[in-house]
Amino acid sequence: MSEAEKSPPVNAEMPVAVISGGSRGLGLALVDLFLERGWRVATFSRSETDEIRERMRVHGQDGTDRLIWRSVDGASADEIREMEKAVSDRWSRIDVLVNNAGVGFDGLLTFMRSDDIDRLLDVNLRGAGSVVNVSSVNGVRGHSGVAVYSATKAALDGFTRSLARELGPRNIRVNSVAPGYFESDMVKELSEEATARIRRRTPLGRLARPSEIAEAVYFLASGQGSFITGQVLVVDGGLTC
Repeated sequence: MSEAEKSPPVNAEMPVAVISGGSRGLGLALVDLFLERGWRVATFSRSETDEIRERMRVHGQDGTDRLIWRSVDGASADEIREMEKAVSDRWSRIDVLVNNAGVGFDGLLTFMRSDDIDRLLDVNLRGAGSVVNVSSVNGVRGHSGVAVYSATKAALDGFTRSLARELGPRNIRVNSVAPGYFESDMVKELSEEATARIRRRTPLGRLARPSEIAEAVYFLASGQGSFITGQVLVVDGGLTC
């Protein structure tokens, strides 16, 4: 039986997640997990990869119509709005926003006008909704050489807490996941010595798998975390303890 044949039948009640940066790494792990759990997924990135092309073959409009991918410049508010309209036109709802790509997040929420944010949430988040931002342990604990990056992630966590207060009365939860070091293209660029040092400093003695970070995001996005909002969930193997 093919993967497409195993997919649950699509219906209007099937929840929809929008995930930025879903063509590789953690973003792709998130796409796979939400699809596996029976969601419809819309994702975008600057460039197409073999991996997302294969997912589109199985789950796209010619497969089960459970996956949308588009090439989008996350720094372009116009392209983000076009993506949002495409999802709304296709599926008429958005239940979860996962802001995984840093640049994508800037386009999706941070630098959008407040009335655009209100429209996105009012039109698309039906009933209870959830926003999950992917932050970093660098926003929680300072590290030498990444001052500006750490500042942006700390700001994202502050934004998460404030937005949680603003949107809570509308039954929309907002949380952050702050990963430690995990297997990614960024880590691959580190020297063996640097990677070994990270493992030694991590109580669990290893890097995280992308699927482990994705599970934490899913926990906060789904009904399992239904009374959790305004929180930063650190997933770092104990690095910051």
